[in-house]
Amino acid sequence: MKLEKLVGDRFKERPADCVVNSHALMVRGGYMKYVANGIYSSYTPLKRITRKIEVIMREEMDAIDGQEVQFPVVMPASLWQESGRYESIGKELLRFADRGGSPLVLGMTHEEAAVQLVREYGQSYLKYPFMIYQIQTKFRDEARTRAGLIRVREFTMKDAYSFHTSQEDLEAYYDRCYKAYERIYKRVGVPDVISVASDSGMMGGSISHEFMLLTPIGEDSIAICGECGYRANMEAAETIVRSARDEISDELSLVHTPDIHTIEDICHFLETGKERSCKAVVYQRNSDDRYIVLFIRGDLEVNETKLTNYLGYEIHPAVITEESGLTAGYIGPYNLKGDFTVLFDRSLEGANNLSCGANICEYHYTGLDMKRDAGSAEYHDFAKITEGGICPHCGKAAIKISRGIEVGNIFQLGTKYTKAMDMTYVAKDGSMQYPVMGCYGIGVGRLAAAVCEAHHDEFGPIWPKEIAPWQIHLCAVRPDHEEVREYADRLYEELQSRGVEVIYDDRQVSAGIMFSDADLLGVPLRVIVSPRNLKQNILEVASRDKSFSEKIAMEHAVETLLQLVNDR
Repeated sequence: MKLEKLVGDRFKERPADCVVNSHALMVRGGYMKYVANGIYSSYTPLKRITRKIEVIMREEMDAIDGQEVQFPVVMPASLWQESGRYESIGKELLRFADRGGSPLVLGMTHEEAAVQLVREYGQSYLKYPFMIYQIQTKFRDEARTRAGLIRVREFTMKDAYSFHTSQEDLEAYYDRCYKAYERIYKRVGVPDVISVASDSGMMGGSISHEFMLLTPIGEDSIAICGECGYRANMEAAETIVRSARDEISDELSLVHTPDIHTIEDICHFLETGKERSCKAVVYQRNSDDRYIVLFIRGDLEVNETKLTNYLGYEIHPAVITEESGLTAGYIGPYNLKGDFTVLFDRSLEGANNLSCGANICEYHYTGLDMKRDAGSAEYHDFAKITEGGICPHCGKAAIKISRGIEVGNIFQLGTKYTKAMDMTYVAKDGSMQYPVMGCYGIGVGRLAAAVCEAHHDEFGPIWPKEIAPWQIHLCAVRPDHEEVREYADRLYEELQSRGVEVIYDDRQVSAGIMFSDADLLGVPLRVIVSPRNLKQNILEVASRDKSFSEKIAMEHAVETLLQLVNDR
């Protein structure tokens, strides 16, 4: 490929709307172009990168007995109604109708399509186990797209679905796929990706893991124990709280607290720490606006994923009206009256001498004793884990919170979909059973962006050779010089004939522009042909990561470059 023919422009200025490096560099380098919110077109360099990532994915999925298939992007709503997700998933699922009025959905994931494809095939235990996978376009109507390809609405994903006759067989295959994912990340150039326990979310199932690339720009928060190595997404991390109980409980006392509504204000007023307070966080159910009142220790925050999972329905922050029966800013567990769902975080269990709202305007209580004053409370884990918190695995206060980009996930789905969609098989003993499923996904574009985040400098991406758009960037400095032109053209043709992927820059531009564009394209090896070099019968070869730079003899250039391409 000649650079002068490469569609897409490269430019120096960082786009104002690009907040992360991968987004800015891939826009500046002519990899992608904005189409609409969370939707991008790919230019040739990005397409070449993602194609190589897909090849690696196919090789690793085939190596664990995967069979590639393809599901439709558009599916009848009836499939999703069978599984129950047509109603349970919110606006992320794009619903529409065809010209005949039949309801359809645009695929954001393909569990339903996978079951529909194989439920007639898998009617005997003799057919199991098997795994099918695809690399397919999907659409998820994200409310908050960000960071270029890291969070989009339209994306390409490798998703795989395995089917088993026992949980034990699923677990064995889950481990095989886990190791295949580790190989994929190593091959694309991010071997330091870590796995963390995660929340299954809309996918369902009992066990799931996310693969995270740790980076400050990551959208996910990860709890990591510095002592035992425990790792979990903050959404799924269990919160362990040790609340000290005073030997003597004070009496419950009503205190006038005018114009005080927040935990910060009341603790400042009472001259106590937030850990000595009980705060109310109020939500409403999406379906009917019923109120949910959650009490939690004042220094902690609510993990809404845990809360939603416990409730089993979607919620939103409450709008507290005069008719609600709640006194905004003064809500407490003692003598709370009304038709509410009332929940308690276990950070309050056994605690005493707390402050809390009195359910009376401009009044709080002090001396709240949860055992005495809220004796019927049941406690559950609804809190976010915190920096310096107690590790749920080893019990030491060694939790650190890091940021990461999710670059893949795997789920043990169990029988959630096969049971809902009535997929059965005849077992060896003649009984009818539901297959057990696993699910395994990697976003292709997001992985490319994550690699860029991990491998770049201020000048552009530094692509690992396995997925780089080309293997060699050939720069003909002063192509108007006859010898430079002749030699560079010949070298270009010889390298291509030997199977080397070359991007050739023979434009009539300055060396500065030429090298700047080469930095943005991030090709592993740069070869420079110039009048000065030709006088010395040498070529300059440098790596994009600046790990080496050397001069090679012209007469041995092709063989030397082939060796460098294969070795690096």
